[in-house]
Amino acid sequence: MIQLVISTNDLSALRNGLLASEVEHCAVLYAEEVTRGDGVIRLLVRNIDEPSAGDYAIQAIDRSELTPEFVARAAKRAKLNKLSLIFAHSHPGLHRPQFSSTDDAGEKLLATFLTKRGLNPIHAALVVSRGGLRARRLGTREEIDVISVGSEMIVESTAQNCELEVAKQFDRQVRAFGADGQRVLHRLRVGIVGLGGTGSILAQQLVHLGIRDFILIDPDTIAETNLNRVVGATFDDIGVPKIDVVERYLIAHSAMTTVRKIPGNVVRASVAQELSAVDVILSCTDSHGSRSVIQQIAYQYLIPCIDMGSTITTDDGKVTGIFGRVQLLSPGEPCLWCCNLLDAEQVRRDMMSDVERRLDPYIQGAEEPAPSVVWLNGTVVSLAVGMLMAVATSAPLRGRHLIYNAQTASLRSVRATPRSDCFICSKEGVMAKGDRQQLYARQD
Repeated sequence: MIQLVISTNDLSALRNGLLASEVEHCAVLYAEEVTRGDGVIRLLVRNIDEPSAGDYAIQAIDRSELTPEFVARAAKRAKLNKLSLIFAHSHPGLHRPQFSSTDDAGEKLLATFLTKRGLNPIHAALVVSRGGLRARRLGTREEIDVISVGSEMIVESTAQNCELEVAKQFDRQVRAFGADGQRVLHRLRVGIVGLGGTGSILAQQLVHLGIRDFILIDPDTIAETNLNRVVGATFDDIGVPKIDVVERYLIAHSAMTTVRKIPGNVVRASVAQELSAVDVILSCTDSHGSRSVIQQIAYQYLIPCIDMGSTITTDDGKVTGIFGRVQLLSPGEPCLWCCNLLDAEQVRRDMMSDVERRLDPYIQGAEEPAPSVVWLNGTVVSLAVGMLMAVATSAPLRGRHLIYNAQTASLRSVRATPRSDCFICSKEGVMAKGDRQQLYARQD
């Protein structure tokens, strides 16, 4: 399977350019080719090149053709940077477009030209109309999926059979969000990082919603102090890996559930890299270092991530604050660095091994365990699951960065602006760089 993945902002700009007038327009997209662990090939769109009037050999209402010079420049750029090319053009009409016989002939010439130039990556063709779009592997009839990622993750076009039968057990959900929304949930592969107080409740809610494909990441085992908040854990589970306890719950609920367990720390690049094979990441960690690595995966591979956390502050034994936070990390949305939510010194410490931490003169003593209660975790998780529904199924929920204050019984939506030069969430940073960019993580 091949997927063409593009940020919502880039797709909007592409549509505006291609459909600017009644004459047919073209554009060339440059993309990173990434092969996931499950064999799915993703083309991550990095840049769009819109030709000027002088770059057209022919431009009419029903036909357009780029000059050989423009195509040669695009091919040279792609070869030098080892990128895939996607040749896009517009079609008239208000219906979803079809590739024409003229498109067939032109693509075969392009595919032959690129092969002769030594461009080996997979290339694609994209046709856009006011009624939708369609994509295929260049020079073939093999259709590919097109997915836009931003404040929502939308399957813009798919070659898959979307008529999956919806089980009766989801009848009440279908009445709320429709059968198509339920099918989306069934097809999702989610990665949950951290299977403690929030992660275990999250897994419980997701499997009840109908999600059946999970990657679970957590290095820890159940301790007696976890029993007040880890769903499914009992005294008999003390010393058992948290991912095993959560897997047991998921499989018990549905034997159709697939679970891949990774008993490692996500601050290690080899562990974090496993998240590139999911459709959505759910971050339930409690360290700055792990959040830093997880969000890099999100922007680097164009995978929406929902980060969540809860905090109870105390002073002299008295509770002074009870808060929760849920935030979408996705193209067009600001990252945690842009929101000033990460501490560089804490990230540095989290990246250390135990030996390095003991030898560091600036780290004194052990960290004090933070207060945690199941009802606060449950509230935060429910907000996060609602956000997932909004992102994946277009449920009418607007907030993408939420702050919950239990003491004032208030929930507010926060807006921030991503920095144009951010080293994570901008095109100047790691956005859509795929495997080309090394993770800022432990490489051991």
